[in-house]
Amino acid sequence: MNKNEKPSFLKGKGAAVGIVICFVAVIALVGAYTFSNYRRDIKEQMAKADEQAEKLTEENTEETTTDDIVLPEADEDTSDESEDLTESSQEADIQDSAAGDLKNAEVTGTDTSGVWFSEESTLAWPASGAVIMGYSMDQTVFFQTLEQYQYNPAMIIGGEVGETIGASAAGIVTNIEETAQTGTTVTLDMGNGYTAVYGQLTDVPLAVGDYVNAGETVGNLNEPTRYYSVEGPNLYFQILKDGSPVDPMNFME
Repeated sequence: MNKNEKPSFLKGKGAAVGIVICFVAVIALVGAYTFSNYRRDIKEQMAKADEQAEKLTEENTEETTTDDIVLPEADEDTSDESEDLTESSQEADIQDSAAGDLKNAEVTGTDTSGVWFSEESTLAWPASGAVIMGYSMDQTVFFQTLEQYQYNPAMIIGGEVGETIGASAAGIVTNIEETAQTGTTVTLDMGNGYTAVYGQLTDVPLAVGDYVNAGETVGNLNEPTRYYSVEGPNLYFQILKDGSPVDPMNFME
């Protein structure tokens, strides 16, 4: 064996080491190439993303230019409409008021220059029957239907259903209304602050503002309301002086 010649096992070991080094080198090259490609792809994707973002920004800017912005329309001048609505409201109020007046059939400020009543004036008997309950404002009287004592600001005069009730004195109709206590009720202004009230009526042939002569029909006697069911058919007859009740008997013939 030549002294300068290396053993065969050393030769084989050296070859194996060389192969390993080559393999590692190949792996390193492949890894470097792959990493380089990965970085290039990332950069390209980021560049594309930036381009898309810029495009979106430009599109949004174009879409929101002052030419495309729709401003809210200016409010139209509604002063005329407001005035019309106000006038309509006022007209409606007037109509409602007129309807209320027709319902209650009441007026004020009626010209009573054609009528005159005073302490010396007399009243005709308005119904056919006798007094069921007299005027009493200084002490209470017993109301049979109500079963209690109360003051009585009017005369309750008996009568027959359907009989004609004539005006005790001339007057002007100022009120025709329906109440729970006295049913259909007619008020006549007799002048000089005196007023006559006729309750428990039906078939009233009058209207507010009508002039009624003494003895002229103000209505027919109706069935009594539930407040006077025990007392039976009656005329609720009241005289007022400046709005305060007075005894009708002081003026009866």
